[in-house]
Amino acid sequence: MLHHIVLMEPDSDAGLRRIEAAMPILVALCDALPGATGFTHGPNRDFERKSARYAYGFSVIFSDRAAHLAYEAHPEHLRAGGMLVAACRGGHEGIFVADLEV
Repeated sequence: MLHHIVLMEPDSDAGLRRIEAAMPILVALCDALPGATGFTHGPNRDFERKSARYAYGFSVIFSDRAAHLAYEAHPEHLRAGGMLVAACRGGHEGIFVADLEV
């Protein structure tokens, strides 16, 4: 199983709103995609004061790498990803991704 974690640093308040606007696209994709077993998203509260630059994040649980690859290649993922890159400080540099094998 893979836990795909994405944290984003918006370039502005408007960027944060654009990030939030991309979430329904990803929710719908993960609801329809075989092997995507959970999607969660929300603001980063940074209680430990280690990740304040990343104001928002989401995570997806995939049954296996094949499901993750299908997600990566899906046109809706590409569309939402483009929205996220455009909304983040420095484009893709403002996005942190970790894929944990659990």
